[in-house]
Amino acid sequence: MAEVRYYSRSGKTREVAEQIAEAIGVDAVSVDSQGAEIDEPTDVLFIGGALYAYGLDKKLNAFIEALDGEKVKKAVLFSTSWISKHALDLMREKLVAKGIQVADDVLYLKSREVKTHHTEIQNFAKKYI
Repeated sequence: MAEVRYYSRSGKTREVAEQIAEAIGVDAVSVDSQGAEIDEPTDVLFIGGALYAYGLDKKLNAFIEALDGEKVKKAVLFSTSWISKHALDLMREKLVAKGIQVADDVLYLKSREVKTHHTEIQNFAKKYI
């Protein structure tokens, strides 16, 4: 079983989440949506967000804090931004602290690249299914 969760202000991370979800046959769910919780054990949680004012958005932080490390076997990270990959490090740190294994491989795209990397995004997702 796989799940896709994300937080996006500009819509770019949402676009990537939706492409990942399409590739693996699930829905992408924003962490601030009803039903975003991971209630059932999942083999792979694709989780994405971007850097906002030098940190993760409080909604993404709250989602990660609420995760039950026993229910997520592995997390796979993705992010978009104009200048920094630091959101990936911050998510990794928080997930590892919860006892969740995080894949070494990540997907990072500059915001302007999202629309032109559909195949790369889909191939990235399929590696984990």
